Amino acid sequence: MDFIVAGCAAVSAGFFTNPLEVIKTRLQLQGELRAKGQHVVHYRNALHASYQIAKHDGILALQKGLVPALWVQLIMNGARLGGFQFFDNRNLIRDKDGNMVFYRSAFFAGLCGVCGHYLANPMFLIKTQKQSQAAKAIAVGHQHKSLPLWSTLVEIIKTHGGLYKGGMASLPRAFVASSAQLLGFSYAKQFILREEYFQTRPLLTSFCSSFVGGIAISVLVTPFDLILTRLYNQGVGADGKGLLYNGYFDCVSKVYHTEGLRAFYKGIGPMYMRLGPHTVLTLVFWDIFKDLQHKYTAKDMRSFN
Repeated sequence: MDFIVAGCAAVSAGFFTNPLEVIKTRLQLQGELRAKGQHVVHYRNALHASYQIAKHDGILALQKGLVPALWVQLIMNGARLGGFQFFDNRNLIRDKDGNMVFYRSAFFAGLCGVCGHYLANPMFLIKTQKQSQAAKAIAVGHQHKSLPLWSTLVEIIKTHGGLYKGGMASLPRAFVASSAQLLGFSYAKQFILREEYFQTRPLLTSFCSSFVGGIAISVLVTPFDLILTRLYNQGVGADGKGLLYNGYFDCVSKVYHTEGLRAFYKGIGPMYMRLGPHTVLTLVFWDIFKDLQHKYTAKDMRSFN
C-alpha cells in the first residue's frame, strides 16, 4: 500500500508540472555541442519557450509526453517514496528517539531512488524523446519518430537492443535527486515539528518542508539531469550505439569542452520551476494520502475489533 500511495501522489503532481518538464527539456537540448553564440536560439528563457511551443505546435504541445511521464511518476516515485516509507516504518532510518540518522537516510533515499529510476527507465527514455519533438522551426536536439507509446517501446527494442540499455546512466541522477529531495524534506519537517511551528496546520508543515526539498533537488541534480537528457535524446545508429556520445563520461567531456562548465546548468530556471512545484505537490499529496491511509486503516481495525 505504501507504494500505491506514493505513486498516486506523484501522478497527481505530474499532471500539473509536465508542461514545465517539456520547457526544461527543450532548453537543455538547445545548442547541443555548440559553443555559445554559434547556434540558433529558439528559446530565450522559460516564458519565451512556452510561447514558442504554443505558437508553433499548439497549446496542447506543452503536455507532450504526458502519458509516459505519468508512467514514470507511478513507477519511479511509487518505488522511491514507497520504499523510503517502507524502511522508515521498520525503524531503519531513525535512531531510538525518532530522529533521522543522516547516513542511513541518505543511503536508503538514494537506494530507493536508484531502484525506482531504473525500473522506470524505458518510460523515462520515451518521455524525453516525445517532449523534444517539435515543429521544424523550433526543433532542438535529435527528432525521433512520432509513434504511439507501445509502438515506441517496440522501436526502442529494435534500435537500442533492449528497454534497459543505457539505464545505468540514470543511476547517478537518481541517487543524487532522491537523497537531496527526501533529506531536504524530512529534515525540514523534523525541524518544524520539533520547534512546534504550525501545530494546527499540518498542510503548511508539509508545504514548507517540501519547498526546502525542491530547492535542494533543483540545485544538486541539474547537471546530472542535463547529461541524462542529452544521452536519452541522441540518435542511435544501426549498431545500436549513440550518434553523439559513446557513454556517460564521454557526454560529460564533450559538453564541457564544447559548451563550457556553465552548460551543465542549462535550464536550471525551468528546472526549479518544474521540480519546485512538483516536489511540493508530490510530497504534500504524499502526506495527505498517507494521512487518509492511516485514517481508514485505523477505522478498519476498529471495525474488525
